[in-house]
Amino acid sequence: MAEQVHHPIFARVYERLGGKEEESGEADHRRELLAGASGRAIEVGAGNGLNFPHYPDTVIGVLAVEPEDYLRERARKAADEAPVPVEVVDGLADELPAEDESFDVGVASLVLCSVPDQPTALGELKRVIRPGGELRFYEHVISGNRGLARAQRITQPVWTFFAGGCHPDRDTARAIEAAGFEIEDCRDFFFRPALVVHLAGPKILGRARRP
Repeated sequence: MAEQVHHPIFARVYERLGGKEEESGEADHRRELLAGASGRAIEVGAGNGLNFPHYPDTVIGVLAVEPEDYLRERARKAADEAPVPVEVVDGLADELPAEDESFDVGVASLVLCSVPDQPTALGELKRVIRPGGELRFYEHVISGNRGLARAQRITQPVWTFFAGGCHPDRDTARAIEAAGFEIEDCRDFFFRPALVVHLAGPKILGRARRP
């Protein structure tokens, strides 16, 4: 499956930018994302493993799914230093390598912008999360500011081409609800650690429940 997602240049840029963004405050968002999570977790689009240090010890294990070769290898190295057991595997968001209702929590962190089919990916997360389980999400989304939203829509094709398939103009909170999750907590804010990612500044962070 790794051949289906191959962004060698973007993956290396992402790795470099990710460290700088962590130092600029994104690490705090990742800690907030995972605070209080417990049980078995599945993380979709784990990238190079930036979330791994922030899993609390109430999580008994993480299945981290990452389809991009370069990032997956970096994630495996990060897993060795994680405070909880993490297994990193190849896989796609729209065909998760997991059984139905086998996880207590799903984690989507800066990935639902990039999946080719957002409803399918969210449907897969709903499939593998047990009834009553949680979806933790931290995503950049379409802006509530009309001017910025217009800029996001206009530049989307170019942005998507250069940013590893990322779409800056998705209404991800609405998509989460449309997939059948019940959002229990969600805050929106603007976070732009570098000028180059201004279009990805509008963020949401929260949790939803699988009925």
